[in-house]
Amino acid sequence: MAEVSFLRPSAQHKFRQVVVKDCIQQVLTEQLAEKQYNAEETPVLTQQLVQVIREKVKTMGYDRYKIVAHVIIGERRGAGVRVIARCLWDSDTDNCAQDVFMNDSLFCVAAVFGCYCY
Repeated sequence: MAEVSFLRPSAQHKFRQVVVKDCIQQVLTEQLAEKQYNAEETPVLTQQLVQVIREKVKTMGYDRYKIVAHVIIGERRGAGVRVIARCLWDSDTDNCAQDVFMNDSLFCVAAVFGCYCY
């Protein structure tokens, strides 16, 4: 049987959670700092954020990784919100990063999943 270890990414090419979290934080701060919650604009804004985040992460050189971005935007009204996600993956190569942005009007939770394609 052939050895498949050569298919795994090297240490410097693995999905790095800290670097991706910084990228998410930068995008959310740039895009949402002056925004006010508007229920009619939120679907378009959510799609724009997903595209910007995904494209920025792709430029980081994560070859052979499937990059999935997930963004939730809601209005701040004093209630708590819990967001969870589950995924079945290879714990040696796959990872995720997330960040939360809040201003007086809205909250945003963004997560990026990096799944290595063998």
